[in-house]
Amino acid sequence: MNNTITTVCYLDTLPYLHKGRAVALGFFDGIHAGHQQIIRQTVKTAALEGMTSTVMTFTNFNKSEEGLLTTIEEKRELLSALGVDELLVLDFKQIKDMAAEDFLNEIIMMKLSSRVMLAGTDFRFGKDAAGDADLLKRFGEEKGIEVRVFEDKLYGDEKRRLSSTWLREAASQGDVELYGKLCGGKNFSYGGIVVHGNRLGRQLGFPTANLVIPEEKFKVRRGVYVSRVLLGGRKLYGVTNVGLKPTVNESGEEQTAETFIFDFDEDIYGARIKVELLRFLRPECKFDSVDELAAAVEHDKESAKTWLSKSGIIFPV
Repeated sequence: MNNTITTVCYLDTLPYLHKGRAVALGFFDGIHAGHQQIIRQTVKTAALEGMTSTVMTFTNFNKSEEGLLTTIEEKRELLSALGVDELLVLDFKQIKDMAAEDFLNEIIMMKLSSRVMLAGTDFRFGKDAAGDADLLKRFGEEKGIEVRVFEDKLYGDEKRRLSSTWLREAASQGDVELYGKLCGGKNFSYGGIVVHGNRLGRQLGFPTANLVIPEEKFKVRRGVYVSRVLLGGRKLYGVTNVGLKPTVNESGEEQTAETFIFDFDEDIYGARIKVELLRFLRPECKFDSVDELAAAVEHDKESAKTWLSKSGIIFPV
């Protein structure tokens, strides 16, 4: 599989392809291991049969008011790593009242030029989610389109069904280790441009890289995490506070991801970084003084380094 491909993202429309497409259908929020199984098979099928591999997803379609586990750009990045050629993003508001049969004819046949369709058993489409996997199969038989429906992927001793709901549950509890396992090693992350904070960390001896969490992005449990920072081609490690910084932030409205990077003192304001959350250390706390805050950060640093060392990620400092 080509892991260096850059997935091309199209909004609402696609160029016509005579050779046709193998298309993965779904919302794919979080892109957990079950999603990845469908997507990998889509890429494999397209490669074997000389087609283009395409993933279809939606914007303006938040199943949960808590926000998206993966934004469109994050999906594109993950799909690129999986070798997908194209990502088609449909505006859900524009098609939500479309009859299921119209969706199949206008989107699946005309827009996508589908020759193979791949989806999970829970895929729904059309007004009031009237279309299901059975209708998809019948349509495929009628139009000569191959349809593959994948059974639910189960995980753990309890054989629980993998789902985006389970991912949100894990993230809301701070269990980012479980989240990463459910996603085949892909960690929950926040990405964006490093902005200026209140500079208190630098005054206390631990300068931080600050990201404002987008409103549409899911907020994990507020607290301190062991983290990995991707900056250009570098992998750096540190501790990240996700939340409202109650000790120094009086307004307490805007959530941020504030990261102290180990052994790092470069000016990266304005740089784009990605912060992956590896392990939850403690809940966010409001301390009585900045001295107590500084002491807590020192303890967090040592706890993070100990965990990273035991995990074989970095050597002891």
